[in-house]
Amino acid sequence: MASSDFVTYTREGDVALIGLNRPAKRNAMNDATILAIDAAVTRAQTEAKVGLIFGHGAHFSSGLDLAEHAGRSPVEGMQGSMLWHAVFDRIDRGRISFVSALHGAVIGGGLELAAATHIRVADTTAFFALPEGKRGIFVGGGGAVRIARLMGVARMTDLMLTGRVIPAAEAEAYNLAQYFVPAGAAQAKAMAIARQISENAPLSNFAVINALPRIQHMSQDDGLFVESIVTALTQTSPEARQRMEDFLEKRAEPITTKTTKPVEQKRR
Repeated sequence: MASSDFVTYTREGDVALIGLNRPAKRNAMNDATILAIDAAVTRAQTEAKVGLIFGHGAHFSSGLDLAEHAGRSPVEGMQGSMLWHAVFDRIDRGRISFVSALHGAVIGGGLELAAATHIRVADTTAFFALPEGKRGIFVGGGGAVRIARLMGVARMTDLMLTGRVIPAAEAEAYNLAQYFVPAGAAQAKAMAIARQISENAPLSNFAVINALPRIQHMSQDDGLFVESIVTALTQTSPEARQRMEDFLEKRAEPITTKTTKPVEQKRR
């Protein structure tokens, strides 16, 4: 089976849909799957404004395909981990935003993949686990950084040491998902979010996914300085000028809720 057979790729307008396609293996990921994800992500970066990652079948992903990785030498194990790092980093720090739709198993490497996306939508069937301790291994797809930053080191330590499984509602409380929806609704919700993101200014989206995470690791003074630079770059772009003019001239929809009337903008 060619590596491209492990992942499907389609486009709906400005949204690229990338589907993990090993349902018989609960979408476990081997090196061929990772390379196929890389090819799909690279393609999405060139022709779409937002990417959506989901799993075919009953599960998002059960993580690492242990059958392929058993018996590897330390050097081979490290090289494999670095491959995952490179691919997932292209999702996390690439040119476009990624949304993931989570259902069924979101385990180990599957959770690491989800953590590399910028917005995660989980339905009520989703369950999360980090069973590396029980398998005698350690996370290798960036989880020690991304998952720990999302849920905190103490909670991640608990999951890895005990191997316990948490339901989607608890995962949402732990910040592993930003949206919690009924069974079967994750992909539709993720698609609605992706389409909404695709309507933003591309430079603003790029700044959010690339500048904002880096600023969190800076000192306050450095973070504020970088924020000022990014603000200047985005606000002075031709598209930003046009969008602000559209708003001031009432050609753009005002921000409101379903239960309140729009607030009239007074011009001086």
